[in-house]
Amino acid sequence: MSTTGTALDTGEQIGAIATLRRGIHYSPELTEGFRVTLLLALIASIGQVIVPVTVQRTVDHGLNAPGGPDVSYVVEMGIAAALAISLTSWASYAMTRRLFATSERGLATLRIKAFRHVHDLPLLTQNTERRGALVSRVTSDVDQVSQFLVFGGLLLIVSVGQVLVATVVMVIYSWQLALVVWVCFAPLFLSLRYFQQKLSAAYGVVRGQVGVMLSAIAEPVVGAAVVRSYAVEDRTQARIDEAIDEYKAASTRAQGFTAFSFSLGGVSAGLANAGVIVVGVWLGFAGDITAGTVLAFAYLVTLFVGPVQMGTQILTDAQNAIVSWRRVIGILDTPADLVDPGPDGATLPHRAADVCFRHVLFAYPGGPPVLRDIDLEIPAGRRVAVVGETGSGKSTIAKLLTRLMDPTEGAVLLDGVDVRSISQQSLRRSVVLVPQEGFLFDDTVAANVRYGRLDATDEEIVAAADAIGLGDWLAGLPRGIATQVGQRGESLSAGERQLVALWRAQLADPDLLVLDEATSAVDPALEMRIGQALERLMTGRTSVTIAHRLTTAERADEVVVVDRGRIVQRGPHAELAQQDGSVYASLYASWVAQQGR
Repeated sequence: MSTTGTALDTGEQIGAIATLRRGIHYSPELTEGFRVTLLLALIASIGQVIVPVTVQRTVDHGLNAPGGPDVSYVVEMGIAAALAISLTSWASYAMTRRLFATSERGLATLRIKAFRHVHDLPLLTQNTERRGALVSRVTSDVDQVSQFLVFGGLLLIVSVGQVLVATVVMVIYSWQLALVVWVCFAPLFLSLRYFQQKLSAAYGVVRGQVGVMLSAIAEPVVGAAVVRSYAVEDRTQARIDEAIDEYKAASTRAQGFTAFSFSLGGVSAGLANAGVIVVGVWLGFAGDITAGTVLAFAYLVTLFVGPVQMGTQILTDAQNAIVSWRRVIGILDTPADLVDPGPDGATLPHRAADVCFRHVLFAYPGGPPVLRDIDLEIPAGRRVAVVGETGSGKSTIAKLLTRLMDPTEGAVLLDGVDVRSISQQSLRRSVVLVPQEGFLFDDTVAANVRYGRLDATDEEIVAAADAIGLGDWLAGLPRGIATQVGQRGESLSAGERQLVALWRAQLADPDLLVLDEATSAVDPALEMRIGQALERLMTGRTSVTIAHRLTTAERADEVVVVDRGRIVQRGPHAELAQQDGSVYASLYASWVAQQGR
């Protein structure tokens, strides 16, 4: 496993208490006003014993008073009980409202931090982690934590308080009967640690299978055209069915532990009730306990048994939530490989940038070098094409240049400044990458172009289209810049999506333009228009194009040839093509043969 993958898993290795501490560290809102909430919980818990105490006092001192039934005393007890229950109800409502509010505030913070941090994760982590698994960590896993904190957390606070208060009152009334109750529940209490470990492991598998299942379902949805084109619906459905079955098996196993612990709680409750009746009657005949106390104790046992049985379900929810919390913490604890120097970072001047690779070496964690001792200088305003066989390392050069990754050794400089020392805000304004396939969001054309500069007006967006010769194409869109592009831009053709990507780059007005062969995946009808747009876009800027088609190299000022991670040639196309036996001459001859020239 890669080091980044291991970093993601570190959050899953910490204990429950450590998980809670880390969770509160990332969501400090969870502790806001906790003492007041705890006080309200205590009042609500104490209120639960008002009824049995009232019953005992009413029976022993009201109905069985020495001089006969004392009606006024009974009425006083009824009024006192009503007032106390009203106070308890208010405390329970206030506690619930406060707990809901703090939980949602804390989890909103957790969601925001998790979503933001996903964008800062190393590209290797994003590429190796299943998309469904990554999405599940910041969605369904956070939802599991939310469900527990809002509902299970509330029940846990009330239940623990209720058990403690009931125990205290039981001991006051009859330590013998209190001992009977605790002895009956001892096996359950002693086994909690065992069930906690089993549930934690079982729900760790469940949460992992959720990510696998989401990936299995999401991939064929995104790749529906491929699934239908190759008629692999049955195979795709089989993969989904397998993922669902594995999730079902993992969930069933986890629920099995829950069912067993819940059954054990039921057995303990039955023994406790039977024990209290038998021992209570015996103590009553012996004159050691009054009738009112026996009735009160029977109700107290109910107050004790209910929360304990509920605790088995809370234990399940808690383990599920803690596992989910660990997975989210695993993301937040994964260090971002690209550190933004922020306001202390350098700011690049707004002009065509010069580029320098100085003794650059790059290797993925645990893997061999992809680039070796790269030394390259590109003067400002120069158009450079980087060519090479697939896997030669040319795309890695683009990622280093745009600081999607940092070199393992050496440095990449823009205008003489190490890109690691440039603030991200300045770097992203100065350097723009146009990928091989322009990604569009499910919004309007204007909204997608505006990603180039968020404060751009509609007039500036239209002017940017005119600047690269797209005015007439824009006029042909159904609603102009208000045209909806659909999910992933599927309402537009591949070529039109690329036009929008170039348009976005023009609006950004970069000093360095990095293109991953922006014409390699377009329909022929639009290739000439894209070529013209590119020509205008590159004017007055430094540009580096990762060339897959050598027509791009023919038009470049200089060609850089990469082979097995090293720069083996550089110079004008015409000069390199004449060097018989060279890597570039071989690439060019092969390309010419394919084109039928």
